[in-house]
Amino acid sequence: MSPFFPALAARADRPALRFGDRTLTHAELADAAGSLAARIAGARRVAVWATPTLDTAVAVVAALLAGVPVVPVNPRSGERELAHVVADSAPTLVVAGQDAVLPPALAALERLDALGPSAALPAQLPAGHRTGLPPEPSPESPALIVYTSGTTGPPKGAVLPRRALTATLDALEDAWQWTADDVLVHALPLFHVHGLILGILGPLRRGGSVRHLGRFDIEGVARELSSGATMFFGVPTMYHRVAEAVADDPGLAKALAGARLLVSGSAALPVRDHRRIAAATGRRVIERYGMTETLMNTSVRADGEPRAGTVGVPLRGVELRLVDESGDPIEAYDGETAGEIQVRGPNLFTEYLNRPDATEAAFTEGWFRTGDMAIRDPDGYLRIVGRKATDLIKSGGYKIGAGEIENALLDHPGVREAAVTGEPDADLGERIVAWIVPARPDDPPSAEELADHVAAQLAAHKRPRAVRYLDALPRNDMGKIMKRALHD
Repeated sequence: MSPFFPALAARADRPALRFGDRTLTHAELADAAGSLAARIAGARRVAVWATPTLDTAVAVVAALLAGVPVVPVNPRSGERELAHVVADSAPTLVVAGQDAVLPPALAALERLDALGPSAALPAQLPAGHRTGLPPEPSPESPALIVYTSGTTGPPKGAVLPRRALTATLDALEDAWQWTADDVLVHALPLFHVHGLILGILGPLRRGGSVRHLGRFDIEGVARELSSGATMFFGVPTMYHRVAEAVADDPGLAKALAGARLLVSGSAALPVRDHRRIAAATGRRVIERYGMTETLMNTSVRADGEPRAGTVGVPLRGVELRLVDESGDPIEAYDGETAGEIQVRGPNLFTEYLNRPDATEAAFTEGWFRTGDMAIRDPDGYLRIVGRKATDLIKSGGYKIGAGEIENALLDHPGVREAAVTGEPDADLGERIVAWIVPARPDDPPSAEELADHVAAQLAAHKRPRAVRYLDALPRNDMGKIMKRALHD
């Protein structure tokens, strides 16, 4: 069975991980993670205090080598959420950085330091020492248990088998032409799919390297892309800041122009930001679409058309369909008909931990119900229009996706941020509500002006019937707008 990390098995002497001034080659990572893997072998599950540090990366790699399921723990979790995750996943022990101060829910567990006096650092190993890597576990064995955001109840632990990770990362190798020569820069958290699986495990599986900034800053992105990095992964909030700065920053524009691949994910990147970055750099940002339960489903290909506002086509091995409210497949590729995305393939999770009822409800005849709504263009490109639960607005007999209205609003020069929701209306069933952060708080565009702007770009029935002005939109750690909080 081929190893999950071929470059570790081959003890490659190329850089693998860099966090600040701490760097490990693939050979050094094999020693450090191999040593820790030997200590956690046989554990039922291991929690990892997932700070954006080298310690987290080494701990997760070690657990994967040992075949022990990893529960990445968000360090910003509240006490109730953290207590739920620990009770639900029942880890045997916790791995953290040497200086990490753990909350009570984790402090009660046996603790190991990822890279500290009790763990073998490469520099501390005897001359000629080589830590052997354990045998490769079964592809169906659980690799990660990643907890969902819990918007409709306590977070659920999605059990991701090793074959889901390899299927997604190898499909992205094909779609993004990802090689061992690529150097990724990113600054995402390491407790979720985007930052951990794509951003850390992806480069390691390819035999390339990753430079993590610890926290996002534009200067750091420009510095790394100007000094050998070839790829940048970010979320829309990051790219929005880049878009606002790039026109007046020649160094940033040059750095982005030299990148091989710029990828945005975890939420839709507004078309306006796509255009601003492309105008300043000549480089297009590509988007992909995935979920905790499915990993990656679609992407704009590196050799394809980087069309703003789309998430590309299904990845290799992924089957995807749109269905109507009755569950019947939508065959139209007309750029107009919206339906719920359902997927199946080797990239899917196996179950929600301890929740057979939720697992059963999530599938229909082998297809996973994503809850996301999309439209297919004639050439198969997918455009996400929102969540079925919060972004599908039924108004005046029409089914309207919030996403396209948000993009139209963001094209207005007086709008800095926008979110669209529906709320009950006696006449229409639901009326469209726009939540606006104005570009000039002292001179916001009027509700009538915004309604006319949307009606001119889309259709009259898609115009907002109410406009509410805010100083900022509520967002989670990934920069996603929390629409339920708007109404709350």
